[in-house]
Amino acid sequence: MGRAGLNTERLTRAGAELADEIGFDQVTVSALARRFDVKVASLYSHVKNSQDLKTRIALLALDELAERGAAALAGRAGKDALTAFADVYRDYAREHPGRYAAAQLRLDPGTAAASAGVKHARMMRAILRGYDLTEPDETHAVRMLGSVFHGYVSLEMSGGFSHSAPDSGESWARVMDALDALLRNWPAS
Repeated sequence: MGRAGLNTERLTRAGAELADEIGFDQVTVSALARRFDVKVASLYSHVKNSQDLKTRIALLALDELAERGAAALAGRAGKDALTAFADVYRDYAREHPGRYAAAQLRLDPGTAAASAGVKHARMMRAILRGYDLTEPDETHAVRMLGSVFHGYVSLEMSGGFSHSAPDSGESWARVMDALDALLRNWPAS
């Protein structure tokens, strides 16, 4: 039996903290056991293996992002909603780089379907309703927004924008302006 007080939720949260500290790719059951000063075997009653731990961290990150996204979108529409939602991703990545990386983990179809990732897609589609997009354009726009948000955040996090002016925050605001303009003037199929 594991150390008193250890459970799957506590280990998942500790794994998420560890991911923020050392990087998501470095999180293992062994690293987590060292954090708690316990033997690796004592954690296997709570998590199956490192992949199970990483999946749990990914699900936690998706849940946290969904909660923040829902709070940010409340009462907003159009560009205001778009910017608020995008800022959630950018801010989360800055605050929790390991968890943000975990949120990108490829999940098996059943796990993905039951995850908060579905909420993310619904929220993005709700934003797009303010732009009067219909299918299949709505799906194209969801993919574009996800690509832009993640691409920008990833480049910014890796220092890709730190060597030149203007500040990346200014560019981020301009990207939001450009996305809003594009969505308002979506090209006809």
